[in-house]
Amino acid sequence: MLRAEAGKTIKLALPIIIGELAQMALHIIDAAMIGGINYRQLAASALVINAMNIPFVIGIGMTISVSQMVSMAHGKRDGQLVSHYLFNGFVLCVCTALVIAGLLLAGKNILLHLGQDDEVAHLALPFMQLMSLSIVPMLLFMALKQFADGLEYTRTAMALSLAGMPLNIVLNWLLIYGHWGLPRLELVGAGWATLITRTMMFVALFFVVLKHRVFRRYMAVSRNQWKLKWKTIRELLHIGVPSSLQIGMEAGAFAISGIIIGTISAVAQAAHQIALSCASFTFMVSMGLAQAGSIRVSNAFGRKDRLMISVIGKSTLITAFFYGTFCALMFTIFRNQLPHLFNKNTQVLELAGLLLLYAAIFQISDSTQAIGAGLLRGIKDVKMPTLFVGIAYWVAGLPLGYMFAFVFNMGAAGMWLGFIIGLTVASLFLIGRFLKMTRL
Repeated sequence: MLRAEAGKTIKLALPIIIGELAQMALHIIDAAMIGGINYRQLAASALVINAMNIPFVIGIGMTISVSQMVSMAHGKRDGQLVSHYLFNGFVLCVCTALVIAGLLLAGKNILLHLGQDDEVAHLALPFMQLMSLSIVPMLLFMALKQFADGLEYTRTAMALSLAGMPLNIVLNWLLIYGHWGLPRLELVGAGWATLITRTMMFVALFFVVLKHRVFRRYMAVSRNQWKLKWKTIRELLHIGVPSSLQIGMEAGAFAISGIIIGTISAVAQAAHQIALSCASFTFMVSMGLAQAGSIRVSNAFGRKDRLMISVIGKSTLITAFFYGTFCALMFTIFRNQLPHLFNKNTQVLELAGLLLLYAAIFQISDSTQAIGAGLLRGIKDVKMPTLFVGIAYWVAGLPLGYMFAFVFNMGAAGMWLGFIIGLTVASLFLIGRFLKMTRL
C-alpha cells in the first residue's frame, strides 16, 4: 500500500517538480550568464537574491494557502467553494505582492549598508529595483498555479514554466551581452529579462485559467462566488501566514547567512551562491514532493480519511529519504565539476567545491523537513510547526553557524555547518510532529 501511494504522489508531483526545476533553472541560467561577465557581477546578483529572498518566499507562502483550501474543497466535491477560494485567494495574493514589491523598492538602499564590497553593492542597486518589480507577476502566476495544482491539474503551470526558459535565455543573451544592436546592460539586462519573462508567464496562465474548458465549471459560478468575505480571508490567512513564516524563516536563515558570508569576501559570496544554487536546485524536487503530498493529504483531510492521511504521509517521507540519499551521492561525486558551470576563478571554484560537500551532508534532512512541513499543512497543523522551524534555524542553525564561521575561523564553511544542524533539527521536529498527529 505504501508503494502504491508513493507512486500516486510521485505521479502528481512530477509536473510540479518539472515546473519548480524550470523556475530554479532560470535563476541558475541567470547566475551562469552573469558569472560569464565577472565574479563581482555574480556576487551582486547573489546579494540582491539574498536580500529579497525573505519577503519573496513570504509571498510564496501566502500563495500556498490557495492550493490547500482549494484541495480541501475539491475533496468535499464542492466546486462552488473551489471558485470562492480562488477569487479570495487571488485578491489576497495581489495585495501581498504589491506590498512586498513596494517595501523592497522603498528599502533598496539598504544594500549599501550591509558591509558588502562597495562595487558589488552599487552594481546591485538597479538589479534590485527590477527584481522587486518582477515579484508582482511572479506571485500572481504562483497564485494561479496553486489553484490549478490544488485541483491536481499540475501540467498547465509546468508547460508555461518550461516555455519561460528559452524566452529568458534569449532575453538574457540579447540584454546582458548587447546582441542584435541592443545595448549591453550586463546585470541590469538580466533584471529586465526576468521581469519580461515573469510577466508573460502570468498573462498566459491567467488566460488559460479564465478560458480553458478544464476550469470552465469554476468560472461559470463566478457571479455567485467571486465575492470577498472576511471569513474566507481569515481561513486563507490561517494557512498562509504560518506557511509564510515557516518558509520565510528557513529562507531567511540562508539569506542572512549569505549576507554574513559576503562580509568575508566577494570570493566567499560567489562560492556560496554557486553551492546554494546547486542545493536549491535539488531542493525544488523536495518542494514538489512536499506540495503533492500536501495536496493529497489535504484532499483526504477534506474526506476525513485518517488512514489515507497516514499512508500518504509515510510513503512520501520514505520517498524523500531515498531522494535525499541520491542527491548526497551526486554532490559528493561531482563537487569539483559543478562549480565550473558558474565561474572560472580558481579561488571561487575551490571554495564552492568544499561547500558542496557540506550540502551533500544535509540533503536527506533538507528533503525530509520540507515533506514534513508540507504534510502538516495538509492537515491544517501550522502553528507548532512554525515554532519548530523558528527554533531549528534561528536558535540552533544560524547562531551556531556564526560561531563556527568567526569564533572557530571556519569562514563560509562554518555557516554551512550551521545549515546542517538547523535542517537536521527541523527534520526531526516536523517528522515527529506528523507521526504523532496521524497516529491511528
